[in-house]
Amino acid sequence: MEIIQVVGLGLIATILIMVVKEQKPMFAFLLAAATGVLIFMFLMGKISTVISELERMAKSSGVEMIYLKTILKIIGIAYIAEFGAQVVRDAGQENIASKIELAGKILIMVLAVPIIGIIIETVLKLLPS
Repeated sequence: MEIIQVVGLGLIATILIMVVKEQKPMFAFLLAAATGVLIFMFLMGKISTVISELERMAKSSGVEMIYLKTILKIIGIAYIAEFGAQVVRDAGQENIASKIELAGKILIMVLAVPIIGIIIETVLKLLPS
């Protein structure tokens, strides 16, 4: 099971970080960031499988690909912003982490506007005139 590998890597990295943190805090931070990147890279194959399956389902149901791609971009922004904010938080920069999260939320809102417009148009078409 993949989760055992991820948790094992996380535990090993945590132990190493705890040992190294006293002597070399910068090295401990780099180790934490590298561990996060390794876990993310490990999951890339799973993410691409999910995206492929969603594209297949969208095509078979007749949903336009532009909507699916927009939703996938929104999900990607959310994950990347969260990952970036956590790394920055690990470095002790809470203020910058908050700004990264805010930027992610605003970018998500910008991408969501066309989808919200289509939903409103659809609802208005369903309402009696």
